[in-house]
Amino acid sequence: MNEEMASIGKSIVINGELSGSEDLTIEGRVDGKIELRDHVLTVGTNGRIKAQVSAKAIVVLGSVTGNLNATEKVDIKESGSVEGDIVAPRVAIADGSHFRGSIDMQKKDGAADKTHFNKPEAKSPKTEKTDKTDSVPVNGEFARV
Repeated sequence: MNEEMASIGKSIVINGELSGSEDLTIEGRVDGKIELRDHVLTVGTNGRIKAQVSAKAIVVLGSVTGNLNATEKVDIKESGSVEGDIVAPRVAIADGSHFRGSIDMQKKDGAADKTHFNKPEAKSPKTEKTDKTDSVPVNGEFARV
């Protein structure tokens, strides 16, 4: 499978808006806005981002200052640093990484929203005659009846 992947080297500096329709790895510096709606953004260990970022998935090994919005996942690796708010259905923050901000893990519309937890129903009292030696819980304590 030959997926297209672009790369911004560590000596490259971009100021402004960056958008594309392929996966992107950034080792350089980007200030402004990054939009890769259906693709993966990887901020390499040398990457320094000061931007609002939107992508399908975002992997951070370098430094990001700004809000991250992913439709699938944000993954902050051990060497990664994020200062900003994250909105994504799945978020992974590795031990040793740095994060300062808030996380909003909104589920996508669809089957995931149908997950519903029911409160366990209370059992009805026994209608059968019980043996006098049976223990029955009464208000959280056991009493002989």
